[in-house]
Amino acid sequence: MLDVRGLTKKYRHHAVVDHVTFTVPPGAVTGYLGPNGSGKSTTVKMLAGLLPATSGQILWNGNDIRHDLIGFKRCLGYVPEEAYVYPHLTGLEHLELIGRLRQLPERLVERRANELLRLLWLHDYRYSPISSYSKGMKQRVLIAGALLHDPDLLIFDEPLSGLDITSALLLHELIAELSRQGKTILYISHVLEITEKVCSRVVMLYQGKIVANDEVGRLRDLMHLPSLEQIFRQLAKQEDVGSAAREIVAVIQEG
Repeated sequence: MLDVRGLTKKYRHHAVVDHVTFTVPPGAVTGYLGPNGSGKSTTVKMLAGLLPATSGQILWNGNDIRHDLIGFKRCLGYVPEEAYVYPHLTGLEHLELIGRLRQLPERLVERRANELLRLLWLHDYRYSPISSYSKGMKQRVLIAGALLHDPDLLIFDEPLSGLDITSALLLHELIAELSRQGKTILYISHVLEITEKVCSRVVMLYQGKIVANDEVGRLRDLMHLPSLEQIFRQLAKQEDVGSAAREIVAVIQEG
C-alpha cells in the first residue's frame, strides 16, 4: 500500500502541495485529479522519488521511501506525462537498457521486451529508432518500460497522451487486469469521464489541498450529482466553462 501523510512542497515559502494525505490500496485503481496548477504534477514527482518533499512522508508498505529510495524504485513502474526517451535507440534497445539498469537477467529482458512490443503493436518497429515513432507509439514504449520488471506499484501520469482509441481501450483493460492481480495503481488524468470509468476511488486536489477523497459512487451520492465531471467542477470551484467558451467564440468573431 502507498500511504501519503501530510505531504508538502514549498517554493519560496509558498506551498504548492499543502499537507496532502491519502492512501492508494492494492487491488484497486485510485484516481488523482486536479486542474492545472493544483499541485498534481508536483505530487506525482514526489511520489516517484524524483522530487524531495519539504515535509511529510511517503510510505510504501509501511516504510518511508527516503530510507531506501533505490529499493522503492525497484517496486515502482512509472509512466510519465512526457516521453523522455533516447531518440536514437530503437524500441527494443530502449527496453533492453531499462532491463539492464534494473539488473534483470538478459534472457528475461529479451523475452519480456519482445512480447511486450508484440502485444502493444510495436513488434514490427522494434528495430526502428524511437525518433521515427509517433507520439502514441512512444507512449506505448513508455508503458512497456514501466511493466518490464513486473512492479507492485504503478503510477500512470496522463497515460492516454497520444494514444488512439484502440490503444486507449487496451490500456484500460490492462489497468483493470493489473488491479485484479493485486497491483497498487495511481491513475492521473484530466480526462474526467475516463477516470470515472477506470478508477474505483478518486482523490481531488485544488490549490495544493485535497478537496475530496472517496469512492466515486459515494461522491456522487454525497453531492447529489450524476457525474464525476460535475462533482469536479463544484469541488474545484471551476469557472463556468460554458460561459468562457461562448466568450472565446465572441472574441474571434468580432469585426
